[in-house]
Amino acid sequence: MIPETLTAIASVLGDNAIQCPRDPAEWKVIEDGFHSLWQFPHCIGALDGKHVKFRPLRSDGSSFRNYKGHDSIVLLALVDANYKFLFVDIGRNGRMNDGAIFRESALFMKLMDGSLNLPPKSPLPGSDICVPYMFVADDAFALKENLMKPYPERDMTPEKRIFNYRICRARRVVENAFGIMSNKFRILLQTIPLSVSKVELITKVCCLLHNFVLARNSQGYIPPNVDELPCLPGIATQGANHSAASAREVRQHLTWYFNTVGRVPWQERCVQEGNR
Repeated sequence: MIPETLTAIASVLGDNAIQCPRDPAEWKVIEDGFHSLWQFPHCIGALDGKHVKFRPLRSDGSSFRNYKGHDSIVLLALVDANYKFLFVDIGRNGRMNDGAIFRESALFMKLMDGSLNLPPKSPLPGSDICVPYMFVADDAFALKENLMKPYPERDMTPEKRIFNYRICRARRVVENAFGIMSNKFRILLQTIPLSVSKVELITKVCCLLHNFVLARNSQGYIPPNVDELPCLPGIATQGANHSAASAREVRQHLTWYFNTVGRVPWQERCVQEGNR
């Protein structure tokens, strides 16, 4: 009865609960949220992956074994400033890293061929420096003009640390979304003793219900103090990705902006506390 119920929920909610923006105006609404709530202009989504642990069939052997020694599939998600899923990719093998999963996703394909219909480059607020609209992610992803990630820990300057703090502050909404959903639908906190197809269905329905409940009763669903976390620990390097000169230039522009025109009053204190 449970698989039938989950299938019915997925069929009824369908694509209505999780919708990726389709034109520049809709992307601008997402950007407004990140700018007003997280002080990161031109951000149109936070991107990350979550491992969903399960117990595969014996015949699968270690096919789904990830780097932590668990069997899992990956939920790759793009989230807006209010913890709402804009795009999900569910079911990739747990052995794949987030960057590789993103490169094989429909979201990446649309980003590369221009069919996401992102807004054109425009000046950062209060400046004449034009930068593109972008997703924010961690170091598992490759740096691109439309995908920003932190600086690696080597050769850090105070300005780079400020940038890392600001991007981490915007990026954490996707981790918060995973945590909020997992604590609501607690099956995601344990190893699920079901087949891959059923684990994918469970994960999909959890994402759909997360958005469904959030759209109707956000105050009753989101913990009241989830945003009151201004100070974050330092960011560790997770790998090396080659990046184009144009993408590095965009990151340099943002670094300058966050240390000058776009500075927020608490950032130096938070960076210092995070480095203790």
